[in-house]
Amino acid sequence: MDDNTAGQGHPGPLERACGMPAAPSATALPAWHLLMADELPDGLVVADDAGRVVVFNRAAARLTSTAAEEAIGKFVSDVLPFRDDDGRDWWVFVDPYHGLCTRTRHPERSLYLSDGTELLVSVGYVRDGRHGPVQRLVISLRGAQQRARLERSRAELVSTVAHELRSPLTSVKGFTATLLAKWHRFTDDQKRVMLETVNADADRVTRLITELLDVSRIESGRMEVHRQLVDVPDRAAKIIAGRVAAGEPEDKFRLVVGPDLPEMWLDADKIDQILGNLVENAVRHGAGMVTVVVERARIGSDPSAPAVAVLVRDQGEGIPPEVAPRVFRQFWRGKRRGGTGLGLYIVKGLVEALGGDITVGCAPGGGAEFRFILPAGAPVA
Repeated sequence: MDDNTAGQGHPGPLERACGMPAAPSATALPAWHLLMADELPDGLVVADDAGRVVVFNRAAARLTSTAAEEAIGKFVSDVLPFRDDDGRDWWVFVDPYHGLCTRTRHPERSLYLSDGTELLVSVGYVRDGRHGPVQRLVISLRGAQQRARLERSRAELVSTVAHELRSPLTSVKGFTATLLAKWHRFTDDQKRVMLETVNADADRVTRLITELLDVSRIESGRMEVHRQLVDVPDRAAKIIAGRVAAGEPEDKFRLVVGPDLPEMWLDADKIDQILGNLVENAVRHGAGMVTVVVERARIGSDPSAPAVAVLVRDQGEGIPPEVAPRVFRQFWRGKRRGGTGLGLYIVKGLVEALGGDITVGCAPGGGAEFRFILPAGAPVA
């Protein structure tokens, strides 16, 4: 049966498979329903109780290369001749109108049109009563490009992790094997250097694993926050002291603390991670002095909403305005390559988990300035 006969009372594949009665015409819908459907970004197809298409929005027409006027009134199985991954006729396999009466929806999955076009399809059932007959099928269509982008992102993550792990693990394995095989041939100083290298590379692997866990928690919305009273300037001072103890010159850092800071109930570990990442980013990708400013702020224009703003500035080349929107994306790296490119993405996720916001701009006198604002006050019970 071709599409021309499907809308003229002849049974389509859906009817032939399910024994559905033919309907003389599609149910008319108000024009404003159709207008709203056309404004949706995803494809929307609605079939009535007889399996005929009554809504076929603009996005559905684009995804299927079928004009709306060609689809309306025809059997949905003819307009959307879906096949699954095994090549089975999806309509016959699922039998939506005469299948399980408890079925309410089909989660999103890949289905294929006759020309091989892959679509991400989810289906909802509108029934007459809780377990009554199907009144309408509501079908949502999305292109597979979004999933392809997600898969590319995951592949890039796997590639990045493999690359970052290879170097330290090779070092750990090499030095450990050398020490075990030739321990007595090395002086104490040589042993110490090799063991310090192994220790540093093990720390690098640990940091990478921590980053991956943070990315997973951010993407899944499972970031846990354990609030306690936190002295933000004190945490910043400890981060700077740690950099100096690791060999950075003391005069490379400056901490400026504003007056009258409000009480802050935050997650101390996450604050340390945010400040540590931003300071490291300033040292690695910036130049000159790194300045950390902690000052009182407010969220919006409401004076009753106190907050604390933390600014981390460097004196390097800065970040061009056209690049700024990409800084907090996964795998973004500055001109000086290095690291996984996940640090600032994680910083943004941590700041937002604490109820704050972070931006990047130009520091006074040049350089980059990262500024995040966190709400103050005791946590809401």
